[in-house]
Amino acid sequence: MKDRISFSSDYTKGAHPLILQRLQETNFEQITGYGTDDYCKSAADKIKKNCNAKDADVFFLVGGTQTNQTVIDMLLEPYEGVVAAQTGHVAAHEAGAIEFSGHKVLTLPSFNEEPQFTDKEKPCYSDQVGKIKGADLKKLIDDFYSDDNHEHLVFPGAVYISHPTEYGTLYSKAELEEISGICREYKIPLFLDGARLGYGLMSKRTDVTIEDIARLVDVFYVGGTKVGALFGEAVVFTKGVPVKHPVPVIKQHGALLAKGWLLGLQFDTLFTDDLYMKISRNAIEMAELLRNKLIERGYQIYIDSPTNQQFVVMEDNRLKELSEHVVYGFWEKFDDTHTVVRFATDWATTKEDIDTLLQYL
Repeated sequence: MKDRISFSSDYTKGAHPLILQRLQETNFEQITGYGTDDYCKSAADKIKKNCNAKDADVFFLVGGTQTNQTVIDMLLEPYEGVVAAQTGHVAAHEAGAIEFSGHKVLTLPSFNEEPQFTDKEKPCYSDQVGKIKGADLKKLIDDFYSDDNHEHLVFPGAVYISHPTEYGTLYSKAELEEISGICREYKIPLFLDGARLGYGLMSKRTDVTIEDIARLVDVFYVGGTKVGALFGEAVVFTKGVPVKHPVPVIKQHGALLAKGWLLGLQFDTLFTDDLYMKISRNAIEMAELLRNKLIERGYQIYIDSPTNQQFVVMEDNRLKELSEHVVYGFWEKFDDTHTVVRFATDWATTKEDIDTLLQYL
């Protein structure tokens, strides 16, 4: 892989140089563990200020899957499941981690349209792919409680959404408000997976701010692993922590880092001088450049993604040659002779990287 350029994901590089610098500067400090240190406190204060949520509770966990599993387990009673899009990360690419913790994932459709395969000037799917609809969510809950046997079924106990979604699409403020309203009507907590949150917030086609998210959801996380940190996610409970003792629960799920200051220091750096947003913007600019160049060259864009993940329909007989020079992400088969691949830009992608990819394409 070292001789190939990688666009396979947005966590293939290490960390922003400022993070590495601060880690080196503090390397020989003796610091208390498990997130009880001053760096974690400083990072939490900066995140709360950025969200305009001074009363929020912030915890630093080691990775995305552990975060999703831990938060969902905190939100649910033993007899409850979590509602998610059928393409949602917890329903697909987490190896059944939620079910492993004893909770079922109750899925909703996320393809509510017919693909348009004929016009190469337009994506096959619009920017609605990957999201749940408020009407579908309400129907699922209403259908559950109208069933006379619902006491024998898995209760819909929480709602999970990704922003950006697994297909690089985004919820609008109106869509978030609708889903949030339904959750509050039924007293069901709303959890937003922000593994790529920076890339969503910096998209030129979003009307959602981090303050909007803090206002509309019960818990979300700021992704670090995919946005400039070595590892780690910052979980923000905006309406209070749903369990009496959160730290033991986090530890039970393998999400508590003994050297917790390594997480706090990274997020303290990312939320100093707007660094998190600045480096997220770079990924968006590079993705836009790549997308425009692909369209100019006649490639079929699969999904109208306004974020850093770009999905392209490629001929199978060209992929073997391309793979000798480029690491890309397999997504799904398009037809018997074509495959959908993903090219992901990130916080450190350069124009030279884009030029190199285009050269091999």
